[in-house]
Amino acid sequence: MRHPLVSRLRHALLALLLAVAALIPLTTVSAQAAAAPGAGPWHTSGRRLLDAQNQPVRMAGINWFGFETSNYVAHGLWSRDYRSMTDQMKSLGYNTIRLPYSDDIFKGTAPNGISYANGLNSDLQGLNSLQVMDKIVDYAGSVGLKVILDRHRPDSAAQSALWYTSAVPESTWISDLKALATRYRGNSAVVGIDLHNEPHDPACWGCGDQATDWRLAAERAGNAVLAANPDLLIFVEGVQTVNGKSYWWGGNLAGAGAAPVRLDVPNRLVYSAHDYATSVAQQPWFSDPSFPANMPAVWDEHWGYLFKQNTAPVLLGEFGTTLQAGVDQKWLAALVDYLRPTGTAGADSFAWTFWSWNPNSGDTGGILKDDWQSVDTVKDGYLASIKAPGFASGGSGGGGDTTAPSAPAGLTVTGTTASSVSLRWSASTDDTGVTGYDVYRGTAKAGSATGTSFTDTGLTANTSYGYTVRARDAAGNTSAASAPVTATTSGTGGGDSGCAATYKVSSDWGGGFNADVTVKNTGSTATRSWQVTWTWAGSQTVGSMWNATYTQTGATVTATAAGHNGALTPGATTSFGFGATPGGAAVPALTCRAS
Repeated sequence: MRHPLVSRLRHALLALLLAVAALIPLTTVSAQAAAAPGAGPWHTSGRRLLDAQNQPVRMAGINWFGFETSNYVAHGLWSRDYRSMTDQMKSLGYNTIRLPYSDDIFKGTAPNGISYANGLNSDLQGLNSLQVMDKIVDYAGSVGLKVILDRHRPDSAAQSALWYTSAVPESTWISDLKALATRYRGNSAVVGIDLHNEPHDPACWGCGDQATDWRLAAERAGNAVLAANPDLLIFVEGVQTVNGKSYWWGGNLAGAGAAPVRLDVPNRLVYSAHDYATSVAQQPWFSDPSFPANMPAVWDEHWGYLFKQNTAPVLLGEFGTTLQAGVDQKWLAALVDYLRPTGTAGADSFAWTFWSWNPNSGDTGGILKDDWQSVDTVKDGYLASIKAPGFASGGSGGGGDTTAPSAPAGLTVTGTTASSVSLRWSASTDDTGVTGYDVYRGTAKAGSATGTSFTDTGLTANTSYGYTVRARDAAGNTSAASAPVTATTSGTGGGDSGCAATYKVSSDWGGGFNADVTVKNTGSTATRSWQVTWTWAGSQTVGSMWNATYTQTGATVTATAAGHNGALTPGATTSFGFGATPGGAAVPALTCRAS
């Protein structure tokens, strides 16, 4: 017979051992989870986005449009496999895809514009639009990317000022949002839904009219989504006009501070703004004498204050430009600086998704060039300092890493040849411990230097390249990137290349008009560049041009290819567009010259 005390001691010891054993795997799992930011459903805390382990996460993403158009599917699949495109996004440092759609895809639409040649997209054959979306979402999740689903249009015809139309009533909008939320419940790749893209006049914020008050509509829709899937983030854009002051469509959140969106599930609201440059439209702040120093105050007033006052996270859901105008280049440089993460290891930051991945966005172009393969390294280079590895808060451009040197300044091009670019920059201001500098051509490292100059060789003639420089210390810490510069190598093409151009007015409202010009290589060899010239019979003046640069002398306009669309193979076409005033211009005769 066992002594009762011994028996009790044995039982106590066994219980202790079991408790210790049970704690070991839990501790290991917890440590593993903490080492992998981005896991599980996301939520908010003040202005921060947090993952399932309460680790701060950053969105540094890209818009990939197409599901909202009459193709009913993401664009570019006519020339590439969706997996290779997603892989390329990740390789460039984008960690989130904002995926626009229209309510048409809930009607069992069959996508068009997908190539299945040579095994491309073979697993998409026979699928409807929603099933293709499933494939893209699942693949994005499998490679570590997150997805925001953006209700961009009620139908594929056009955007709408309000969240409903006569053909797509509010009830349909909400039921489709709920269907999407239910469809992706439990899918950790989908972090949230943007309820409606770019509400604008007569949409109001806080006016109390059920038919036009976007804030109230967002509450109705947001709560319906959360009832179907409480794990989702709810992205709510602004309107156009608040208190008589107009801003970009969807970009004006000036009313959200006093009249916030109220959701039934806490810590799920993210405000989202849009902001653009002159290639989209001219705005008074671009001609302010203090530009671009005036821009942070403009952004603070319309959307940045919500982040800075710790009200809620803010996603800059769309921003973009063709980068052809000098004012646009200054705007993007200032905006990148405004978005740059701050705080310890960059834990505090705006979220962002650039517009767009697609090259076929007429007034901005994209990160990809017209061949749907090549990267616009200049445009992508502007974003390099605010990208993030995975979803970690720190990393490139973290801004709060006090052990890293500061970014070099004054990067300039000192010379070019047909095959090389020479650069010079100023030393990092806190250059103690700096052992060298790394030079990047786009997002790829071109080489390193111990001093403050570098020559990049082996380049292609008559081609534009974008460069940034980072300082590096002995411990391997690297600074944020310098402001980018663009250099174009010398040299011209040869052969018998020629071109032809056609001109089409897309809209004319009397006071002004927009037109598109299509350029075709009619020669037997590839072009390196092209130039289109015309003379109006009237007094028209170009206000802005996209996908080309231009000069105007009197009534004569000369448009020259942008860096990304000058090279055309025989028979290939590209296009550019412009806005001009006044309207009513007759279609002029065009002269096209290729080199």
